[in-house]
Order: sequence, then structure tokens, then C-alpha cells
Amino acid sequence: MAQKPSIPKGTRDFGPQQMAARNYIFDTVRSVFRSFGYSQIETPAMENLSTLLGKYGDEGDKLLYRILNSGDAFADVDFGKPLASQVCEKGLRYDLTVPFARFVVQHQGEISFPFKRFQIQPVWRADRPQKGRYREFYQCDVDAIGSDSLLCELELVQIVERVFGLLGIRVCTKINNRKVLTGLAQVCGFPDRVVDITVAIDKLDKIGLDAVVEELLSKGLTPSAVDVLRPVLLLEGSFEQKLSAMRKLMAGSEEGLRGLAEMEELFGLIRSAGVQMPCEMDLSLARGLNYYTGAIFEVKALDWQIGSICGGGRYDNLTGIFGLPGMSGVGISFGADRIFDVLEGLGKFPSGLASGADVLFANMGRAELDYVLPVAAALRSAGVSVEIYPEPAKLKKQFDYCDRKGIRFLSICGESEAAAGVVQLKNLASGDQRSFGREDISGMVAFIAE
Repeated sequence: MAQKPSIPKGTRDFGPQQMAARNYIFDTVRSVFRSFGYSQIETPAMENLSTLLGKYGDEGDKLLYRILNSGDAFADVDFGKPLASQVCEKGLRYDLTVPFARFVVQHQGEISFPFKRFQIQPVWRADRPQKGRYREFYQCDVDAIGSDSLLCELELVQIVERVFGLLGIRVCTKINNRKVLTGLAQVCGFPDRVVDITVAIDKLDKIGLDAVVEELLSKGLTPSAVDVLRPVLLLEGSFEQKLSAMRKLMAGSEEGLRGLAEMEELFGLIRSAGVQMPCEMDLSLARGLNYYTGAIFEVKALDWQIGSICGGGRYDNLTGIFGLPGMSGVGISFGADRIFDVLEGLGKFPSGLASGADVLFANMGRAELDYVLPVAAALRSAGVSVEIYPEPAKLKKQFDYCDRKGIRFLSICGESEAAAGVVQLKNLASGDQRSFGREDISGMVAFIAE
């Protein structure tokens, strides 16, 4: 009995209609990235494990897909030592930011700083599949490295506004600063527990305040320390009100005050730039990745229930891991798969995305085929997408093919059209039919473009 075909959990096939919709997303973000002066690069699907390990925290390391060494990977294994490190030297990339940092260091002599790049490629995480979370998914990353200026952060906010404005998705951008989180750890008396604190409070939206408090206590924080953090996580009001309250709390932390000053400057730039998209300070936002050092961002769809659809932040030390210290960068990643789900759920994809062609030439026989082949080639050269039905079949079957594929124009050129030297084009939606001389390609193009 033949095995039933299947794919791994957390992955998906994409048919022509879905690919057209995904390319709509990719083309939109690509055009916005380029409009801000960012250039495209690509990096390999696999990286050395030494590049990936230790960059995402303990939880991130557990989600790395390791690749078994080729050949007999177990031939010389010492079973008294950790197995994975002996049989796996490479892994699938977890995100695009760490490979980007590796790229910058490796190619530093070939690029100009500040370096502004974008990548649109898949990443892999050994996560538990669920709605809106996949093991293989695409990221659309945009980063600027080699500048400390908060204008870079502003530019990312403007890119977010532009992308989702073009896609027709209402969003809110939440902003925090890793220095503020470091300051919180200091003022609550546990400066060495920054990672534990940020990992816990980053789960606030998912598990709720009580569960976050329980996790903080389980990590060794005292009830009095948690009491310092609790009102911060529940803080509401305008940006100015939150800033004033946090300045009082952060009075004993220079790092925390620096983070608040950066946020004040960034929100000032956002106002000056005329950004209309809602932007708010969210002090529970942590994004539990160890490499963030400054601003952190998370973008939420306002009209569809799903996790964040975009996120990122400032990192000061990432290239230092690879031998290039003092190179600050900031970036943001658009989650293409979640954006797809939001657009599909809200019915925001434009109609006609999956049309295979603009025109179908009906196949009326060999002699008629010889007549239309040069016309089809000329239309393609003029930028029109053209199909010719592969065999002479009943016209109803060829009409049905047009309907299924959403092809707007049908050309039926039989013996009489060939004898008269004309080409018939019919708009299947409106019913408008016109006749053109065989050489009048520009006239046909104009009719198709109407």
C-alpha cells in the first residue's frame, strides 16, 4: 500500500493562489525597503552552530534545528561526551539578524557604513506548531548597522507605517528600551537577573500577570522585588504620564534613566515626522532575545487576533561576538506568514492576484496555431502575460480554463480571422469584443490595459 504523502508539522505547501498572495506581501515590503535606501542580501539556509549558539538565550538554543554531519556521523562518537556537539556542526538559521551580523564582519571590507540591508528568506525553529506559529516561516528583515542615531529607529517606525498602510492593515507599534528593563532589574535589587526578568515579563500577554509573578518568584526574586515590578507591568496612561512615573522609579539607575531619555527622544522624532500610526510605550515588552541593548519594537494587528506580526530592536554588541566590536545596529523583522494570515482573515488581498495570464489564445488547430504564435510572442515582448491552450479542444473547455484561472481576455482566431489578417480579443468580464489587425500590437496592449 502506497504511503500517504504528508509534510512535517509546522510547515505548509503554497499553491499558485497562495504564492501570488505571498508575493504581493514580499513585493510590497521590498518596494518600501528600497524606497528608504536599503539594499538586498541573502545568506545560506545553514550556518555553523558556533555562529548560532548562545545568541538567542537558553530557550532559543533549544529551538535550533541541528544538521547531522554527512557520512557516518557516528563512526567516531565518544558516548561519554555530549552527542549533539560531536555529530552536528551546522544548523538551520533561527533568524536573519545573527547571520547578518556574521555577514557584516566577514565582508566588512566590501561594504560602506552605515550599512542598510534587507533580507527576505525562510528561517526554522523547532517550536510547537500552533495557530500563527510555524516551524518554517519567512522573515522580511530590514537593518541599519554602523550608526547610533535614533533616526535609524525612527526610519523603522516609518517603514512599519508605510508597509501596513499599503497592505491595508491597522496596527499599533509598541516600544520599550532594554536599558529600562536593565534599570528595573537594578531598582528591584536583582541586577544579575536581567535575562530571567525579561524572559518572564515578555510572556505577560500570553500567560497573564499572575503566571509571570509565579515565574519571577521561581527564578529566585523576592516578593518585595516582584512588588517593585508589578505596578510597572500594569502602568497605564499617556506616554508623558508613563515617562514621569518611570523617572521617579528609575532615580537610582543611570542605565534605566538613559533608556527613558532615548525613548523620550524617539517619541519626539515620531511626532516631528508626522507618523499617524498608533505608537505606545509598553514597559512589559521585553522580546526575550539576549542581543537587544536599546529600543525594542513589537507590532500588533488591531483588527485580527494573532501574535505580533513584526518586531525588532537595537543591538550594540552583536558583531563584537564575531570580532568587530563597537558596531551598533538596529533592525526590525516582518513576519510574512502571520501577515498572510491577517490579510487572508480580513479579506484584504486584492482580487485577481492569482491570474495566470492576461490573455489566452484558443487552440483551433495547427494552421491557426501558426497564425497566432507570432502575435503571442509580440504581446509578451510588450509586457503582456499570454498563454496558448496546449491542444485543440472544445471551446467550452477552453472557456472553462479561462474562468478557473481568472484569465481576463480570450482570443479565438479561426480560419476566417487568419484569412482576414485580424485578431479577435474578448474581455470575458465585460463582454466587450474588438478586432485588431495582426500587426496592431499596440492597439491590443491598450485594450488589455483598459
